[in-house]
Parts: sequence; structure tokens; C-alpha cells
Amino acid sequence: MDYKIIGQTVPVVEVSLDKGESMYTQSGGMAYESDGISMKTNTHGGIMKGLGRAFAGESIFMANYVAEKDGATIAFASTVPGSIVPFDLSKYPDGLTFQKGSFLCAQSNVETKITFTKRFSAGFFGGEGFILQKASGNGMLFLEVDGDPIIKELAPGEILKVDTGNVVAFSPSISYEIESIKGIKNIFLGGEGLFLTRLVGPGKVILQSQNFGDFAGRIIRLLPKNN
Repeated sequence: MDYKIIGQTVPVVEVSLDKGESMYTQSGGMAYESDGISMKTNTHGGIMKGLGRAFAGESIFMANYVAEKDGATIAFASTVPGSIVPFDLSKYPDGLTFQKGSFLCAQSNVETKITFTKRFSAGFFGGEGFILQKASGNGMLFLEVDGDPIIKELAPGEILKVDTGNVVAFSPSISYEIESIKGIKNIFLGGEGLFLTRLVGPGKVILQSQNFGDFAGRIIRLLPKNN
């Protein structure tokens, strides 16, 4: 397969497939396709994996698109302004852990499944729930990023503290936990919430420059309220 990312504000990834190659996405993720693409909707891995995705905030059912001839094309669109980041999972032998809501599409030989945070505090206070997702395999994975992607390579023992909503994905070798903001004034007046995500290397971390949940919350506060 070949792919190209088109657009900057709300981009799409356009994939060119040879006969028999396939991609899958959540229901409604396809933007456009050429002639020669067939679609099948299923749970992609069985009902238990479908239910697991539902716990992670994704669709139970996945749409699978198969090329019936060489050179057939299909495009998948991001849902909010931001970026699409490709990952060749053959370069991630231990897989890649990512937050719910960031999955866009993947080749059929990529497996996605739910995974639980190792620390109770991370799940309880992290803002993303107890459940993350993990992708593994030898194919291409495409994730949505709110705003622009920031990629960090952490050395062993190196610490990065991040607002939880700005974490997109990280290597399984990264230690992930939550720590509280210190200082009463900082907690109540700082405007950054109560907790930060503490990431400890070694490994790769992918961040996003915008937290769309916070952005949407600001818009909602500006909407007129009915008396």
C-alpha cells in the first residue's frame, strides 16, 4: 500500500491499495473511495474485542474495506482540526499504547485491543479512564492528533510531565502515572486542574498541542444560556 496525507486543517489520509489489500476504521470514518473497493462491517476480531473497544470509547463494529483491483484508493478523514500521524508498527516490536478516541484507521494485519493502566491512580485521575488501547503487528496505523503532534524520545529515567489531555500515545516501555499539582494556590488558582501525567523513559512519547475537550468546554461556556 501507499498513502499520502492531504490537507492541514482537517486532513485526510488517502490510501492506494493493491488487489486483496485492506484497511479498517470505525463506522463513519471513510471520507471517499474510488471504484473497486468493497466494504464489510464486523467486530474485527470477535464480539469480545468489539466490546473491549466500546469500553475504550470506540465503535463495537469496524468497517473493513478491501481492494478488488490494483490501484483502488480510499480516504479516511480526521474528525476535528488537527493532524494525522502514521506509524509503521514494524518499527515498534512491543506495540504502541494510545489513548481512546485517537484511532483513525489501520491495515488489516494491525491488531488493536484494550489495555489497562498499570497504576490505579493513573486510571482514576488520568482523565482517560482506566482503559487505553494497544496496537501491534507489522502494518500501518494512523492516529488522529488534536492540533499539531509533538514527538519526544525520553532517555532512561527521563521524566516528562504533561497535561493529561495532551497525551496521544507512548511506547510500552514508558512508565505512566499521575501526580497531583503541589500548592493550594496552584490547585485552585492555577487553572491547570488537579493532576498531571508523569511519563518516565525510556521510550517514545507522542503529544498533541491541543486538548479538544478543553477547547469544546470553552466554547460551551460562551454559548447563550436559556433562562
